Amino acid sequence: MSHAMIAENLSLSFGKKQVLHHISFEIEKGEVFGLLGPSGAGKTTLIKILTGQLRQEEGYAKLLGKDTKELSALEHGQIGIMMDNFGLYDRLSAYDNLLFYADIYHVPRSRITKILKQVGLYEARSTVVSKLSKGMKNRLSLARALLNNTKILFLDEPTSGLDPATAKEIHTILAEQKKRGTTIFLTTHNMFEAESLCDHIALLSEGSIIEYGKPADICRKYNHLNRLQVTLKGGEMISLENSKASALKIKEYLEKEQMEAIHSTEPNLETVFLELSGRGLTGYE
Repeated sequence: MSHAMIAENLSLSFGKKQVLHHISFEIEKGEVFGLLGPSGAGKTTLIKILTGQLRQEEGYAKLLGKDTKELSALEHGQIGIMMDNFGLYDRLSAYDNLLFYADIYHVPRSRITKILKQVGLYEARSTVVSKLSKGMKNRLSLARALLNNTKILFLDEPTSGLDPATAKEIHTILAEQKKRGTTIFLTTHNMFEAESLCDHIALLSEGSIIEYGKPADICRKYNHLNRLQVTLKGGEMISLENSKASALKIKEYLEKEQMEAIHSTEPNLETVFLELSGRGLTGYE
């Protein structure tokens, strides 16, 4: 399998503040890669480097085999970007926003209607962007990113501030994109989003990657307690070692029909990040 993206020792400073510190990773084609970290960790800056909007001071980055400092119009046409209403014009309607980009990328106008229906905005196609809700703006921004059948999607906090139903709709669209082979680079501080969507994640703290791997593998790696939490029908909670020694006790609870629930104490990405960085994923600098 070939690489969609490669980053090697990327570093960048703004004045005296170093925003990215020797960032390295590789992303395979068709993979959903999650960059997980709090606001201010450097996630958006990294996207801007990978899409050619910023230039790093050290290291290099490649997108579809091409140095990101030298991306042509053709390569840019294979990239979809969804970040903070990027490229949306408030005075144009939802339809006219997509029409503007369809003409630039030589996309058939018939595709606009298809995309608007896909993201659930067809009924609002004539509404100007300034009058759309935050959730609708997010979906229009995603529609813009999907318009020209991109090979790589960059999504910066795509469901931030959205209600659960709208976030679920966007997750469904992203799952469909993955099925068709699209590579997705996702930044988020939403633990559930990262665990449910991503093949691999990197935890970013103050501009440095502090852990990398599959979400479930990372959680297992930091399962120091390795215990079982048993809840009995009376409400009593009992902590047991996750070992053969506890098997008889659990068997006894089951035989007496006393057990209501049993859970492992495996940590989630939030608790792993807190352990490694000393701060939560939803923290702000």
